[in-house]
Amino acid sequence: MSAYFPDENRYQTMPYARCGQSGLKLPKISLGLWYNFGDNCALDNQRALLRRAFDLGITHLDLANNYGPPPGSAETNFGRILREDFAGLRDELVISTKAGYRMWPGPYGEFGSRKYLLASLDQSLARMGVDYVDIFYSHRPDPETPLEETMGALDSAVRSGKAIYAGLSNYNPAQTREASRILRRLGTPCLIHQPRYNMLDRRVEREGLFDALRDEGIGSIPFSPLQQGMLTGRYLEGVPPDSRGGITGQGEKWLRSGDLEKVRKLVEIAGERGQTMAQLAVTWILRLPAVTTVLIGASRISQIEEIHGAAAAAPLATEELERIESILG
Repeated sequence: MSAYFPDENRYQTMPYARCGQSGLKLPKISLGLWYNFGDNCALDNQRALLRRAFDLGITHLDLANNYGPPPGSAETNFGRILREDFAGLRDELVISTKAGYRMWPGPYGEFGSRKYLLASLDQSLARMGVDYVDIFYSHRPDPETPLEETMGALDSAVRSGKAIYAGLSNYNPAQTREASRILRRLGTPCLIHQPRYNMLDRRVEREGLFDALRDEGIGSIPFSPLQQGMLTGRYLEGVPPDSRGGITGQGEKWLRSGDLEKVRKLVEIAGERGQTMAQLAVTWILRLPAVTTVLIGASRISQIEEIHGAAAAAPLATEELERIESILG
């Protein structure tokens, strides 16, 4: 392993935005460690991805207890790279993790009980070898545990010093408003919400989530901005075997969804703007004031570099937005 010396100009090309009503600024592009940082992927490639991301000003790294595969391995691998490559740089990073999905057998290994959330946070800290995370999320709402208990656990995580901020993921607008009210009363305002959102999946927008976030002063970090690769244009001539759709076997179903023709038309707009389809997809998400940063995944350095190009792109003009809306319907 060679020594890593970060690019001295890493903060020159990445714009940063204040998250909600907090004092924390996040890069317009954040890197998620969901699938390409488990034991199924070469550690040297993971190391290269993280180095290049940081060199481009991507300071926010998003994990969860169950990221891998197998679950937990992404945190373990990240912890090793953090120690070996980023020693002395911890305070330049925003590290987040989550708990909510199944991690161990029995009734205490998933969802939103105080017991599960706080035990999971301790396990995540141990795997990464850190004393605290910057953001700790409730990864999904629990249909059985009172919301006061789940939010109380997030408040305890912050008050204990094991997390700096609290966040939500996959909560609907009503749940988000109530969770925010509880956290504000406890003295630990909700910092950020992580929803699934992209050009082809606008459910949370139509349900009013971004209105709720605006009203509550909460930032957001949409995930799956490229709809598992559909919004890269890679599927226009079929499903590449090395694509996410090819690996998961879902690609042919996506092609039958009727979205392919939409993508063909969107590619034309991207070309007129001098952007790739992936860059246009990210620029479109960043149009919303409630969006602080967009969460991307990557298996190759070229993917990070490509999306980085969307961070400071010119905003979409009114005419362009109208054309896109007419395509998306």
